[in-house]
Parts: sequence; C-alpha cells; structure tokens
Amino acid sequence: MASDDQAGGEVKTFKSLGLCDELVEAVGKLNWESPTPIQVEAIPHALDGKDLIALAQTGSGKTAAFALPILQDWIDSSRPKIFACVLAPTRELAIQISEQFEALGYADGLKSAALVGGVDMVQQANMIGKRPHIIVATPGRLLDHVSNTKGFSLGSVKYLVLDEADRLLNEDFEKTLDDILKVIPRQRRTYLFSATMTKKVKKLQRACLRNPVKIEVASKYSTVDTLKQQYRFLPAVHKDCYLVYILTEKSQCTTMVFTRTCDATLLLASMLRNLGIRATPISGHMSQSKRLGALNMFKAGQCNVLICTDVASRGLDFPVDMVINYDIPSNSKDYIHRVGRTARAGRSGVAISLVNQYELEWYIQIEKLIGKKLPEFAAQEVEVLQFLERVTEAKRLATSKLKEKERGSRKRKGEGNEGEDDVVGKYLGHKDGKSRKFRKR
Repeated sequence: MASDDQAGGEVKTFKSLGLCDELVEAVGKLNWESPTPIQVEAIPHALDGKDLIALAQTGSGKTAAFALPILQDWIDSSRPKIFACVLAPTRELAIQISEQFEALGYADGLKSAALVGGVDMVQQANMIGKRPHIIVATPGRLLDHVSNTKGFSLGSVKYLVLDEADRLLNEDFEKTLDDILKVIPRQRRTYLFSATMTKKVKKLQRACLRNPVKIEVASKYSTVDTLKQQYRFLPAVHKDCYLVYILTEKSQCTTMVFTRTCDATLLLASMLRNLGIRATPISGHMSQSKRLGALNMFKAGQCNVLICTDVASRGLDFPVDMVINYDIPSNSKDYIHRVGRTARAGRSGVAISLVNQYELEWYIQIEKLIGKKLPEFAAQEVEVLQFLERVTEAKRLATSKLKEKERGSRKRKGEGNEGEDDVVGKYLGHKDGKSRKFRKR
C-alpha cells in the first residue's frame, strides 16, 4: 500500500488525513506505510460527511479509501449494528472486502458478514443473527435475505457503498439494485467506487447521491506505469502453443490466464496439467466452495497458474506477476480490470495479450481506449512450435477426460439435468447428448 504521493511537498500519513489513533494503529499492523493517492483524496472528504464518486486505477487501494472513514464514524457512534452495507459484483470480491473490514476493525471488535450466493442461506441467517456491524454482499443474495430472512432489515444502514459500480449498474444487477435501494434509508452516505465511469454511474449519481464530491486520481481509462503491456499476433490454431511457451519461459511467475467462457477454463487447466504446469480453473459455473478452494490454492502457491473468466477480473487483491489474455475481451473496458490484477500497489507486473485473426478489431479498440500502441511480445515461432506435438496430445487427453467426466455427470444427475460439469460438453461440441464437430474460434 505504499505510495510516493506528495501534497505541497509533504508526504502524507494516515494520521494527517484525520484518522483516529485506533485506525492509524490498525493500518500500521497491516504494514501500510503511507496512503495511496485515492486514499489521500477520498478519506478527508468522507470524514467531512460528503457523498463520493471515486475513480481510480484498479489496485490503487480503493477498499481502504471507503472502509477507513466508515470505521471511524462507527467507532465514534458507539459501534451500532448494521452500520454499513457494501455491494460488490462478485462473490470473491465481497468476501475479500469483508475480510479487510474485519482486519481494520479487529481491535475494536468489528463484525462483518459476507452474504454471497453459493453458500447455505440458513448458515448466513445465523451470521445475521449475530448482529454484524458491516454487511458486504452480492446484490442477489442480499435481496434474498431482505425478502426471506426473518428479522433482517437494512433500516439502520448509515452508509451504502457500491464497489466496482460500473459493473453493478449493468443489466445483470439493475432490477435487483433498484429493489435494494427501496429498503435502504434515504438519509445515508453513499459512495460509488470504480476504475471506470459509465453513463449508468452518472445516472445513479443523480438518483441517490447528495452533492457528491467527484474524485479522479487517474485518467479515465488507464493502467499503472509499473505494468509492462505487450501483445502477440498469431494464428488461432497456434494459440495454445504460445500460451504454453510463455508459461514455460516464465515458469517462476504467478499467472492469471483469462478466457472468454467458463467452459474453456476447464479444458485449458486440464491441458496444462497434462503438460506438468500447475494450473487450476475458476469460473462462475463452479460452486462457491470450489471457487474459494481454487483461489486458496493459488494464494498458497500450490498452483501458480489460475485459468479464469472475468469473474476474477474485479477487485481480487493478491500478488500476481503476470496476466495473459488468452481470449481478447469483446468489451475493451474489461481489459483494464483484467490487467489490473497485476502491478498492484506499486509492484511491477506483465500483461501479454494473445491476439488471433478473429480478435484483431477488439484489440484495436483496447489500444484506442488506453491511448497507446503496445510493443509486441518477442518470440521465435520456430521455438514456439516445438511444443506443438506435446500440446496437441495434451489437449486430446484433456478433451477425452472432460467428455468422460461429462458422461459420468449425466449418469449421476439424469439426462436433461445440466450440472456444473455438463458445460464441458457445450465447449466440446455437444448439444442434448448429440455430438457435432468442434470448431475453433
């Protein structure tokens, strides 16, 4: 969390931002030496009681920028229950935010509850029964509890935070968010935090913020200076070879590989494991316990390659050396969030995008968005294609294994009941049990 931010020639400290001694001590225990630019700009306004719209690069310390002012007001307010509600677009991000609240408020007895899908409702109702001070939730599961959990109310909420607000305001969450806003007091503080601004964020600021202070510590769509970004233009048929070549050349790196579909994460992870590369998948089709298990393996170093969809592109904060865009995102803004998983909090990082002939237009839009031409990743094709035979065989074995797993899953669940493993068949070219030729993109 260290920053070289200066104002008026003076290096800012957490104490100089107006934080109380308890929180200054808490950030010290987390080894945060000095506040980041977004924290320097946001915390004083928040402590003054202002609503906020804060735009900052991913990895810039946004969570602490809203958590610390909320905690200070909570400490000063005799520690009331359900004091703040934080909404996040993904389960993993919600859990991470909840953990950071508890780490910062540990000495003061703060209790935070993460309400996310994929976890038993009764178990979460028991957490609510212990009267937590902070609720961090995904919108759908929060609304489930508001509607169905006896005695649960958001009527005492003093703070509402929308983290990754641009994602929360898309069509997937819009109706749910509207319903949540109806049951949260209008007299509250509201914070919108995001790496990108959209028209819907502007629309929401008119609807539920009161004279907000807008903070923008970076250009509208930018990546950090410590991130080395490259691309490689290649034929689609050789994309797997280039992926294996890069992972082999940089085998000591912790790497996140982004794909476009949930199904592809399973196939790529299996293929890479066949080649001796320690890879594990994570996607929205996995149960919550499996998703958390994959993240914990990655964070613990039991595997060093995480194959993921954009479910992992937002907010997750753990050291990553390299990001590979195996599939170029069709929405260029998603590129900002993906590559933001590395080069966080002043660290360096590498992002490499594999661009095939069908994705060139999407890649051009990314360069327009970030306002720069990226250098090409240097690799001799003859060296890359030395992997071709091994990669082809590894993918064949992975395909065969996943087909067999799909058949076993169908037998256990009954024909017509699609489960988590059945999505493999769609990627491999199955539909309603009938095979068809698999076509590469």
